[in-house]
Amino acid sequence: MKQLKNSFSTKIEKKLSLKYLLYLPKNYHSNERKKWPLIVFLHGIGSRGEDIEIVKKNGIPKMIEENEELPFIVVAPQCPTNSLWPIELDALYFLINKIIKEQNVDASRVYLTGLSMGGIGTWHLAEAYPNLFAAIIPICGGAVPFMGFPERIRVLKDIPVWAFHGDADDVVPLKMSEELVDELKNHNENVQLTVYPNVGHDSWTQTYNNPQIYEWLLQQRKSN
Repeated sequence: MKQLKNSFSTKIEKKLSLKYLLYLPKNYHSNERKKWPLIVFLHGIGSRGEDIEIVKKNGIPKMIEENEELPFIVVAPQCPTNSLWPIELDALYFLINKIIKEQNVDASRVYLTGLSMGGIGTWHLAEAYPNLFAAIIPICGGAVPFMGFPERIRVLKDIPVWAFHGDADDVVPLKMSEELVDELKNHNENVQLTVYPNVGHDSWTQTYNNPQIYEWLLQQRKSN
């Protein structure tokens, strides 16, 4: 019996591209040799989609839209409608390296933060690429359990972490941050969790409005 040769092949490609907002500091163009710290901001689930403007409704992009000046380059990507940040880790990594290459970024001061789904994405992206970041600030986040957390969080043993969560959060429970922070404290002395009493899911507004987090970030620098 003659055997038929399979002439079909399957090729699966993942599109590594994301829409994003880019903020450059006020004095960015006055000194072309100066290297600036970079903040990567990951939005929550409500800002997914095709309209990049909705990324401005919360967090750092909202502050910038309201004319707040920050001494950082800020990139705020948008998650596709039917996706989640833990699924987009490769695309985020590609985008961050693109910004580092194209802008005057101090690669030793790349910081990562996000809220809700973006807080979850912050933990997962840092775990996937721990050598990329000098510090992270996950807000009302946590981890997807089946992806090997919390044990794998120990790879962040050398990265300063400042997490935030409201104790009345009924969307992402406080225990999701506590679990990761408690595990990481076994390996990392520079990790802390700020818990807001009587605060629900929106623990990001007062966090991003707090000048101390930006002062803290500027003190963190990645070692070789």
